[in-house]
Amino acid sequence: MAGTARVLIVDDDEQIRDLLCTYLAGFNLETQGVGDGQAMRAALAAAAFDLVVLDVMLPGEDGLTLCRQLRQTSRLPVVMLTARGEASDRIVGLELGADDYVVKPFEPRELVARIRTVLRRARPDGAGTPAVNGAAAKEEGANEKREEIHFAGWRLHRVLRQLVSPEGVVVPLSNAEFRLLWVFLERPRRVLSRDQLLDAARGRTMEAFDRSIDLLVSRLRQKLGEDPRDPRLIKTVRGEGYLFASPVGDSAAESGGGR
Repeated sequence: MAGTARVLIVDDDEQIRDLLCTYLAGFNLETQGVGDGQAMRAALAAAAFDLVVLDVMLPGEDGLTLCRQLRQTSRLPVVMLTARGEASDRIVGLELGADDYVVKPFEPRELVARIRTVLRRARPDGAGTPAVNGAAAKEEGANEKREEIHFAGWRLHRVLRQLVSPEGVVVPLSNAEFRLLWVFLERPRRVLSRDQLLDAARGRTMEAFDRSIDLLVSRLRQKLGEDPRDPRLIKTVRGEGYLFASPVGDSAAESGGGR
């Protein structure tokens, strides 16, 4: 990845902060370490950062609370550090908008790899849009050139990462929700397994927590105003995964909003 990225590390353990700041600096990552939510907000107000590494267990406001607050005002990517290995904790963080997790104890090199992956996915020039494997690569090349994709009266802007309703209201999306919706829009009317969706939405191969992708789909359906008992856009295919049922068009080819 070209250029130096700025990373804010939020962890109340000073030894871990210092270790990570020193280690990440060796990988062209400029770092600053703080110990709690108040210091995090002060650092973000004083300087621009490309990513936050956020510990879950913090004094006062915990990492999940801080992640929720960040998502209300920012799309800044978040990688969470947690000593909790249970899937339920990761599901909560995913629901709140975290981009990735590293479970303590961890190898610092693994954290570097996760940070780089999340930064690539967050780049506004389109290099971070979810990748397609195999024969679909050519199709994605065309999709990446789209500025907007239209479906069922909705519009999703790739660079601005804005979802606009048929009434013209901007609906905020977390990074994971945006990537998941983009995956569906790139592959309309195809059945996608939970493994495929989780890999694309999180940007890396990982063990598949089926429940976490189900909750992310549920969250996206809510943003799209879907009836959970009879969704029109994102259909559940029992035993296989999900299918995006609406026709999809771009701003150049479609003037009717996908209806």
